[in-house]
Amino acid sequence: MYWKPIEQVPALEILAHRIFWSFIFMVILLFFLRKMGDLKNSIKEGIRHPRTPLLLLLASVLVSANWFIYIWAVNHDHVIESSMGYYINPLVSILLGIIFLKEKLNRWQLAAFMLAACGVFIQTFSFGRVPWIAIGLALTFGFYGLVKKKVVIDVFLGLTYETFFIMPVALIYLSMIQVKGTASFATVSPVTTWLLIGIGIVTAAPLICFAQGAKRISLTLIGFFQYLTPTMTLIMGIVLFKEPFTHVQLISFSFIWLALLVFSFSGLMPKKKLHLEKMA
Repeated sequence: MYWKPIEQVPALEILAHRIFWSFIFMVILLFFLRKMGDLKNSIKEGIRHPRTPLLLLLASVLVSANWFIYIWAVNHDHVIESSMGYYINPLVSILLGIIFLKEKLNRWQLAAFMLAACGVFIQTFSFGRVPWIAIGLALTFGFYGLVKKKVVIDVFLGLTYETFFIMPVALIYLSMIQVKGTASFATVSPVTTWLLIGIGIVTAAPLICFAQGAKRISLTLIGFFQYLTPTMTLIMGIVLFKEPFTHVQLISFSFIWLALLVFSFSGLMPKKKLHLEKMA
């Protein structure tokens, strides 16, 4: 909803503003939360042990790539395909867990993964091309989650670092287009300018809320909430933005929805088994 009013702004410029203003917002937030001392201490610790800063640098590249794909997709009328990417994301996270964390799938989870793969294959076959937007979103955010799992750091400090590492590149790019006179900031309209500034809050607030909420609710509930976003995106793509939703897409999404149902059911299986054992 936020990107549509500024769809006349190139996706790369929106991304650069998203990175820059997110960093500014996080610094202001750290100041008001009195965490500047923690930031200084973490910088000293990072110099002594560079593993954490390097992982956060990788996280910043991955999340920036995810942001760019999503912004480009929304502003080029691919909202429905972008929602597909976030439906697939939890299943990609499972695959990454198997490969990198040596986690194992039960037969229900394996069935869910195969069903989702069928959905993507149907889309690929019908389009005559790979749905790279959906796959790109799922992969970048999946790997982002994997990297974040390897990092132990305060939520606010972590997001500050992520935006800081990529911020110089964004600032250089914004300065170049501003000098050339091709920038939208402070040239198109006051509304566009304020919307570009507000990107910092729109970007950082959900990430902070998610990280803080994850500490307070169960993994099952987190998994459920992760499916709300792509569902809302799909509905908006069809109802508000009038994107076509073909029969082939319905079949493809049906496979993915069925995969999610099977996957959710698989998460309840150990609990049911344990409950039956207690009853016995």
